[in-house]
This record gives sequence, structure tokens and C-alpha cells, in this order.
Amino acid sequence: MDETIKTGNEDPSSGGVDFLGYLASLAFQAMVFLGAMPSPVMHKEEKNIPQAKLLIDTLVVLRDKTKGNLSDQEQRFLDSSIYELQLKYVEHMQGNEKI
Repeated sequence: MDETIKTGNEDPSSGGVDFLGYLASLAFQAMVFLGAMPSPVMHKEEKNIPQAKLLIDTLVVLRDKTKGNLSDQEQRFLDSSIYELQLKYVEHMQGNEKI
């Protein structure tokens, strides 16, 4: 079994996952589940609000648990993603869907 430890500094083109790419993946999935963009698999809207909330909450937990350990780029991306996703979630819940 390969037990190589990844440092988070791997080249994404090498097939490894870096932290920023992971955050982007979670944020993208949340946008799909909010209905803000079509599913890349189904090529149509695929709303799943409970799943979107779970992903947003996951990003918040990651932000809180990694506080002080992120690069400036990672911190800005995480903060702005959470802000935008929470705004879209609230708009949906209030029935003002601008998504």
C-alpha cells in the first residue's frame, strides 16, 4: 500500500490534489446544488438545498479549523466562497432566488 504523505504543494497537473483545488471543488459542488449552474454530469439544473447547506457548512468548518494556517490566496478564496454561497443560500431560503 502506498502511504505517501502529500504536503499540499503538489502540482495539480500531476493528478494530486492541492488544498485550493479541494476548496474550489467543494464550492463548485455547492453552486451546482444551489441551482446556480448546471450539473457538469447531467447538463441541467440539479438543486439539492440540503446538500448545498452541508457543503457550505463544511467550508465554514474548514475555515475555522485552518485559521492561521492558510496562504493569503487560500484564505481569500475560502472567505469569498463562503460569503457568496451563504448569500445565495439565504436568498433561496427567503424565496428571492437570484441564483
